[in-house]
Amino acid sequence: MNQAVKGHARRLDLRSALPVVSLFAVLIPMIIVQPNTLSYFGAVMLLNLGVPIVFATLSQLAVITANELDLSIGSFVSLVSCIGATLLVRSPLLGWAALAGCVALYALIGALIEYRRMSSVVVTLGLSFIWNGLAVLLLPSPGGTSPGWLSTLMGFQSPVIPAPLLWTAAIGIASHFLLMRSPIGVGLRGVGGNPGAMRRFGWSVIRSKAILFGCAGVFGVCSGLTLLGLATSADANIALRYTLLSVAGVILGGGEFVGGRVSAIGAVLGAITLTLASSFLSFLQIAPEWQIGLQGMILIAVLSLRLVFRGKGARR
Repeated sequence: MNQAVKGHARRLDLRSALPVVSLFAVLIPMIIVQPNTLSYFGAVMLLNLGVPIVFATLSQLAVITANELDLSIGSFVSLVSCIGATLLVRSPLLGWAALAGCVALYALIGALIEYRRMSSVVVTLGLSFIWNGLAVLLLPSPGGTSPGWLSTLMGFQSPVIPAPLLWTAAIGIASHFLLMRSPIGVGLRGVGGNPGAMRRFGWSVIRSKAILFGCAGVFGVCSGLTLLGLATSADANIALRYTLLSVAGVILGGGEFVGGRVSAIGAVLGAITLTLASSFLSFLQIAPEWQIGLQGMILIAVLSLRLVFRGKGARR
């Protein structure tokens, strides 16, 4: 029994260490090739688009916590950016109402998936077309503008530590305490890990999945607005790649598709790793299509390491 417990603890330690190892595996070659990476402005340039990706990854994390998968987050973030660049500027009250309606619809979809026992992959794939269609209706061509307060917020420059680093650290710590330490966070993770047991404890799985999908919607709204604040304009297709990036970020961070096994801080580190990798590949003037392939190779390498470490832990 003790051997089994020790082996399980080793696997948890290795899984927790992999996000950090992955981050340094990307960061060290960057520093060797370009030492200015560690400078203030170098960090700002590399991490500038990290905040929206972190929020999108946490949105996917909330859904994966429920043992589901969201294939619509990229389209949703694009829609939020379009709402922010149009309705939020012309009629702030209507814009906020539209964003609140999107979050409510996300929560409703989560409840419906559990109530009707539907595949989240199929439902969210269909939902992605709805989000994209609404975005095109709002903004048929790239344009719009960011609200002044949002541009000011995202343009904030801290005196010593780069602002993107402060943002991501604050987001990661807050998410960790909310999901991993708070009683409701533990209960929501339990719904993903063992829904039958949580039902016996009096938890409603339908309500829990609605909450998790609602949280995904809130994080998606934050992702879209921060992206708009950085880009200062919007496009119906501006964040479509965030869907795959969010899944990759959760997996790089040690999350798994089953059992509610996720890590908020690990997901943030995974998102930052992907952001750094993308920025560095752009700096090396590698074509965008090759960048996507290399990011995929990074993900496969990390997953392979997880399997190797898991096998070693099991043998011990």
